[in-house]
Amino acid sequence: MTLGRRRFLQLAAGAAAMPALPRAAFALDYPTRPVHVITGYAPGAGPDVIGRLAAQWLSQRLNQQFIVDNRPGAGSNIGTGIAAKATPDGYTLYVAVSTNAVNQTLYQNLNFNFARDLVPVVFIGGTPFVIAANPAFPAKTLPEFVAYAKANPGKVNYATSGVGTGPHVAAELLRMMTDIDIVHVPYRGNYVTDLLAGTIPIAFGPMPQVVEFIKDGRLRAIAVTPAKRWDALPDVPAIAEFVPGYAASGWYSLTAPRGTPAGIIARLHDEMNAGLLDPTLSQRLLTIGVAPRPMSTAEFGQFIADEIDKWAKVIKFAQLKPAG
Repeated sequence: MTLGRRRFLQLAAGAAAMPALPRAAFALDYPTRPVHVITGYAPGAGPDVIGRLAAQWLSQRLNQQFIVDNRPGAGSNIGTGIAAKATPDGYTLYVAVSTNAVNQTLYQNLNFNFARDLVPVVFIGGTPFVIAANPAFPAKTLPEFVAYAKANPGKVNYATSGVGTGPHVAAELLRMMTDIDIVHVPYRGNYVTDLLAGTIPIAFGPMPQVVEFIKDGRLRAIAVTPAKRWDALPDVPAIAEFVPGYAASGWYSLTAPRGTPAGIIARLHDEMNAGLLDPTLSQRLLTIGVAPRPMSTAEFGQFIADEIDKWAKVIKFAQLKPAG
């Protein structure tokens, strides 16, 4: 199931026009009952944490309960499918993340289409990935890592939390851009214990998962994946400093079923963006490794289209298939 880029951008552009609607056209009586915020992940996972922070903020701003509804499974596709087929009345939202842009290409037989069936509401923020190494690994910098991998093709294993995850496709993007041959070792559980023990030498991991081990010296950070350095690890270079054009990050957002009234989407967009500018909420997000990034729905729609295109190229290059 695919959706042409042009058609997707047309849909996103429709959403982008929403904030320009007169305030009188907004659904000012919304919400009159609890709103369900679906996430495709289990309690405690990153999307669940972000969903709860967003739900708490919107509950306070709109004087109604926003309730996180965890529907994990199938690489988040169970929750995505439920949200995509929900009644488009503003009472179902979905915490869309970077994996959704990957899944658009990775899975061929879904009964929904992320880019068609869910529309942008608000982009919340991005989170970096880190190339983290056991201190015994001989390479200390990214150029040394690339040189070592080229000198030892097929012999450098790296861990991630699974096939098709953000860190996995970030690693495959580096492999594509540097022509290195490194071997993916997907973990169903936490790989950090093995990384600390040296059982696996390298991991591509989310910042919150490894940053404390890097700070206390039990792991070494080789590079971060965003286009620029990250404030939490200012001395760690970005991959792009050595591989021009490289950039990869996780991200979090709220979306809604296509057909949700424009006034409701516009109001949710404005209220959540106000939270991203609020010092208390923004600091809470930064503390867990998420950088708030307010943007218009037009920018968000373009961002999703670009992400889908970008990761489609990587998935096809790496010939990735969903985990069995």
